[in-house]
Amino acid sequence: MTRVTAFAIAALTLFGLAACETVEGAGQDIQHAGATISSTARDAQN
Repeated sequence: MTRVTAFAIAALTLFGLAACETVEGAGQDIQHAGATISSTARDAQN
């Protein structure tokens, strides 16, 4: 992984965490991400 890629991932993670003002908000974000991953996996199988 290049340094630019690692920096971009770290920056996006920090911005994502900053957007979650509460633990509940973080849980909702994680739940949404999981649903998106599951949907994508189902689509890939078909």
